[in-house]
Amino acid sequence: MSEDTWLQNYDAACRLSQEIAENIHERNRQQRTGGNPAKINMTLRASLQKLKQNIAQLRESLMRASSSRRIMQAEADRRQNLVDDLATREKRLNATFKGDIKESEPSRSTLMADVSGATGAEKANPWLINESEETRGLTFGEIKQQQQHIIEAQDAGLDALATVISRQKMMGQEIGNELDEQNEIIDDLAHLVDKTDGKIRNETRRVKLVETKSASCGMLVVIVLLLIAIVVVAVWPK
Repeated sequence: MSEDTWLQNYDAACRLSQEIAENIHERNRQQRTGGNPAKINMTLRASLQKLKQNIAQLRESLMRASSSRRIMQAEADRRQNLVDDLATREKRLNATFKGDIKESEPSRSTLMADVSGATGAEKANPWLINESEETRGLTFGEIKQQQQHIIEAQDAGLDALATVISRQKMMGQEIGNELDEQNEIIDDLAHLVDKTDGKIRNETRRVKLVETKSASCGMLVVIVLLLIAIVVVAVWPK
């Protein structure tokens, strides 16, 4: 159900509530004058049932339009208030029809005030009740176009936000890839350090072994020299 259709259905429901109020007044007049209101009672029961169904359909279509963001939240709240007022009117009409409350001229005027025309020839549009300055004097098509522009502006803002988020996501992915590469370089450096450390330890052991061997060779040389000296002294003629 489009926005235009919703407003037209609401307008039709308000006109139906006016007809019901007029028929209740006529039924009561016939009862006071001794007439037979059986036929008009049947019409009233059918009309009241139809009004109740129309209100339920208005609520359902409004809920769908609001959840799917076809209308702004402020607009949805205003329409919800209109439907609630119409539902209150329907309950009062039901109570008046059943005789739970007595019809009086002020109450009848209240029931019909929202939809009575100034000249009586044409009914006023109930959509103008509590209308804001933004939509005052606009037709249904102009109101729909205004709402569409607002929704398009919101969609454009959401698209821009989505673009920014997508760009940030790409930057995050690039940073993640860079970190992965840096981690690989760090792992390679750690592996190289481990290999270098192992080589240094091996070379240190070799140096110590050479030092040990050098010390042993030095001792052997000294011993040999001492033995030679002793032999020379022993065989040297006195």
